[in-house]
Amino acid sequence: MSGITYFTKDALAHLRIELQRLKAVERPAASKAIAEAREKGDLRENAEYDAAKEAQGLLEAKINQLEGELINARVIDEGTIDTSKVSILTKVTVTNLTNKKQVTYHLVSEKEADLKLGKISVTSPIGKGLLGKQVGEVAEVQVPAGKLQFKVENITI
Repeated sequence: MSGITYFTKDALAHLRIELQRLKAVERPAASKAIAEAREKGDLRENAEYDAAKEAQGLLEAKINQLEGELINARVIDEGTIDTSKVSILTKVTVTNLTNKKQVTYHLVSEKEADLKLGKISVTSPIGKGLLGKQVGEVAEVQVPAGKLQFKVENITI
């Protein structure tokens, strides 16, 4: 991963906690599983050993991924966000001009997106379409189901 990823302070703290857990708890457990499987005899025919090695490889890949994210992480200070236009960490209330439904989205980084909580990624089709729009503007968004139009009603933090 070479691009910068933006996080809130809470999301970055959760990322650090997860990385620490993987290193302090999961890594020793994987090493122990390999050692136990190794004691069971011939490694050429030891499926348990192969599975433990594969699990260790996946764990190390996950640790490397999280470390890469931390290296490229940037914390966004909510106090510096301009609410005159839609940007990352803003909450934007929009009206779908097709069905007249109003919804509020909180634009966040990919890692923090959770549609159930109303958090959408700035890299999602709707997120990309809304970025930079001001109150009163209409965003045309191409989604798999077709083209949607959203009118920006309100922007807050």
